[in-house]
Amino acid sequence: MIKLIKNGVYYMNGGLVKENVAFMVESKKQAAIKNTMAYGVLRAHNKGDAENLKIKFDALTSHDITYVGIIQTAKASGLKEFPVPYTLTNCHNSLCAVGGTINEDDHVFGLSAAKRYGGNFVPPHLAVIHQYMREQEAKCGAMILGSDSHTRYGALGTMAVGEGGPELVKQLLGQTYDIKRPEIIAVYLKGKPAKGVGPHDVAIALVAATFKKGLVKNKVLEFIGPGIKNLSMDFRCGIDVMTTETACLSSIWETDDIAKEFFKTHGREEDYKPMHPVQPAYYDGAVVIDLSRIEPMIALPFHPSNAYTIREFSENAEDILAHTEEEGKKLLKNGVFKLRDKIRNGKVYVDQGIIAGCAGGNYENIAEAAEILRGGGCGNGGFSLSIYPQSQPVFKCLADNGYVSSLVTSGAIIKTAFCGPCFGAGDTPANNGLSIRHTTRNFENREGSKPTEGQLAAVALMDARSIAATALNGGALTPATEVQYVKKIKKYYFDKTIYDNRVYRGAGRPDYNAEIVYGPNIADWPEQMPLTSNILMKVASVLSDPVTTTDELIPSGETSSYRSNPLRLSEFALSRKDPQYVGLAKEVKSCEDYRREHGVLPQPVIEEVGIDIPPQTAYGSVVVAKKPGDGSAREQAASCQRVLGGVANIALEYATKRYRSNLINWGMLPLICRSFNFNAGDYIYIENIAKMIEEGTTEIPAKHISGGKIKNIVLSLDVLAEEEKKIILSGCLINYNKKN
Repeated sequence: MIKLIKNGVYYMNGGLVKENVAFMVESKKQAAIKNTMAYGVLRAHNKGDAENLKIKFDALTSHDITYVGIIQTAKASGLKEFPVPYTLTNCHNSLCAVGGTINEDDHVFGLSAAKRYGGNFVPPHLAVIHQYMREQEAKCGAMILGSDSHTRYGALGTMAVGEGGPELVKQLLGQTYDIKRPEIIAVYLKGKPAKGVGPHDVAIALVAATFKKGLVKNKVLEFIGPGIKNLSMDFRCGIDVMTTETACLSSIWETDDIAKEFFKTHGREEDYKPMHPVQPAYYDGAVVIDLSRIEPMIALPFHPSNAYTIREFSENAEDILAHTEEEGKKLLKNGVFKLRDKIRNGKVYVDQGIIAGCAGGNYENIAEAAEILRGGGCGNGGFSLSIYPQSQPVFKCLADNGYVSSLVTSGAIIKTAFCGPCFGAGDTPANNGLSIRHTTRNFENREGSKPTEGQLAAVALMDARSIAATALNGGALTPATEVQYVKKIKKYYFDKTIYDNRVYRGAGRPDYNAEIVYGPNIADWPEQMPLTSNILMKVASVLSDPVTTTDELIPSGETSSYRSNPLRLSEFALSRKDPQYVGLAKEVKSCEDYRREHGVLPQPVIEEVGIDIPPQTAYGSVVVAKKPGDGSAREQAASCQRVLGGVANIALEYATKRYRSNLINWGMLPLICRSFNFNAGDYIYIENIAKMIEEGTTEIPAKHISGGKIKNIVLSLDVLAEEEKKIILSGCLINYNKKN
């Protein structure tokens, strides 16, 4: 199905040739490096040198969990107007289900900010963020930065990057996105998918093949090869949006007449241009996917990479579900987690099906699901099927072409454009329930359950076609390849009038007299102190899981309503992973507040540490984790720690570049340890840290104090860009911008 090539390859004569076979001289290799599509797009947007990129993006986008904090941060840093088109969408907090008026207050704030600073505003329920950007903003050869990790428009020739909010703040203030030139991995597609195989099947197989090996982490995936012509644009976009789950930085695809037709359909033919690598093109590795060999897939809890073919899973359901139960039990403080009771008469029965969001809710997925269900029904038992078209134009076309009527008749529930099923703000299953979803993620408790309260449900990712086939069989897990149906669907058309009548388009037209409208929950960021000469850290939490997601650092779901209030949101930090963390972090912060007022730490802290602490020593908390930051781009995973007095993370490695950037932008040290031997309550003391940051020191000597014993250790700090050093020394990005 999928073959990985870990070393360099050349794309030449329409195929891949391994570097050690091509025998290219160094000068030709250097020329071939510049022949990829990604290299060309990055070069066109780079304000730095060839190896140290300083990128300026063509457009920005955020949704209603992130834009309030971004605009507040930029405003505090001197924002006058949006310098590039900035689209504010409302697809995460659109239900307004928690916190009274909080969510709608944020929406009102967003519209007022779009008017004041010159931006675009997409009202709730109109479109999910990434579908709107595909339909209206993506352009061949462009670059878009979004404050959502699934910002991916590569199938439309746009290199898009999902990052934490501070990186968008930098763009709003005319600054750059600074990275080392990323490696580029070829994803070579060949063959044609079988009937019943959809984009999520290909995507899940890709994630399974690459994520755990780390082959494409922080790299760019460049999709090439003869198989592309066999995929529709909806199919390509469905694969592309899931590249985030491989931990890659961005993606880009070859474009052709099918892509051209997409732009023509959406009234933007001028935004199309053909894009292909110049052969020979050099890649740092490759993934070869034979589309004809992809089978219907299922990604079991608690990660999209935990994948099997549905055939393999069905044959070994007892053993596989037993293992999943054991993983689930590790998450529960009390309560019971069971899934093997889903096996009845040799079949696995699921409780719920969801087709939604930027990955699942496209026209072709839903239309083909309707054809599979045509003439049948979902049954009147415990199984339910909910479908969320990803935009109102998609909804309208589905309705006009008869698919909505057909689905409703089959027993499916049709809902509006909403991202909630992907992050726990809607359709939470019953305790011990098993939901199959064509959405992007299935991390632990991301579906909305609360393990610390003894409840846990499970989500498995599947393609819309196999979800429909399962619905047709009353919830009995069924691959779509086993169902007879008419695959041909009616042609899609796009009605731009929907957006013309509702979207506020103010990009490039700021109204300096417009007032920003603040709800009572919208709060400014609390002041952060610059880095002191020395730091004393107390370990407030130790997370020993192999990977820690941003959902675990700051849960999604109902907490999203408080994203515009840093102090209230911080109360939820690690609440589902380590409920003791907030209390311990607050204790440390109160001691630091005492130090700032009196010039010395409280005596009990000094006695417990047991070493002399110079006056210019800040006291803060630190979270220790093996590999933190997988998943969402949400900056709050870091900022909540900072609000609670956090000064650093210590990790074996960081799961993503964007989480490490979030730490830096909030003035926190992204430290690396060589061994994982810390306990909650330990102390780490680092002398002359400010000087070491300034000088670019990467090996950081420290004292580790545990149980009264003092041990000299060395922590590491990957090379920081000059601006990153200044941000940390200033205490956070806001402070840095105020100074400059």
